[in-house]
Amino acid sequence: MKDDQGIRESVSKAYAKAVISDGAVSCCGGPVQKGVLAKLAGYDSETLSTLPDSAVVNSFGCGNPLAYSEVKPSDVVLDLGSGAGIDILLAARTVGPTGHVIGIDMTDEMIAKAEKNIAASGLSNVEVRKGIIEDLPVETSSVDWVISNCVINLSPEKDRVFAEIARVLKSGGRMLVSDIVVKDLPELALQSQALYNSCIAGAISEESYVEGLRNAGLEEVEVRERLIYDANQLQAFINSELEDRTETSSDCCEGGPGVKAMNEITTEMVGNVWSVKVGATKP
Repeated sequence: MKDDQGIRESVSKAYAKAVISDGAVSCCGGPVQKGVLAKLAGYDSETLSTLPDSAVVNSFGCGNPLAYSEVKPSDVVLDLGSGAGIDILLAARTVGPTGHVIGIDMTDEMIAKAEKNIAASGLSNVEVRKGIIEDLPVETSSVDWVISNCVINLSPEKDRVFAEIARVLKSGGRMLVSDIVVKDLPELALQSQALYNSCIAGAISEESYVEGLRNAGLEEVEVRERLIYDANQLQAFINSELEDRTETSSDCCEGGPGVKAMNEITTEMVGNVWSVKVGATKP
């Protein structure tokens, strides 16, 4: 595995390639049926039909962080790793013209896609800023909500992310994020940059996630939902990026094992990878 900056560059490269590919793509850039990942993440078809197609096709989430949240009109919402914009568009509609939504992303291609989707939506209360989630270009104590969708797992410095969440939230502000957590992954999986980019190898345990948020000073930390992935759901995250690969080469993700080895790893990981929805409050 690379150093922290090298990891970020690899992740950004993978998602840049994904978002400029034709059709829908998985976490690591391979083709999947349009909207599959968004529906797996918990967005209903009616909601998806109201969004620009490009936002849906290029959704890489593992949950719907706005579902069951209490975001209300006039709130300021911050989305960590806003991607093509599916969640910032939904949040912008919820907070209304007196609210504001800020998306943060480090990948130019993603920002360009999000800005096109914002323009297509006709919304004027939403923006995207370039930056990393470990050092947010956002004022201290300025937002009511922090949301994120399957992004914090990609950070090589998660404690910094948790500290930044606590910094930017107003007193009484809340976070609700969807993310991947893991336990007891095979060593080959942990060493794979392909699986890191696919939202798995960089993930931490549920216990460490909760502890990290508490150590950052957040309170009322709770895991609200869990979805333990079966083999088919893991395939939706991983194997689509292998379609055009040989057993010894990597098309979109450097550092990945071959198809046969990846299938074996996937089998070993069943029951040890799940998505969570985690909430917390800043005192």
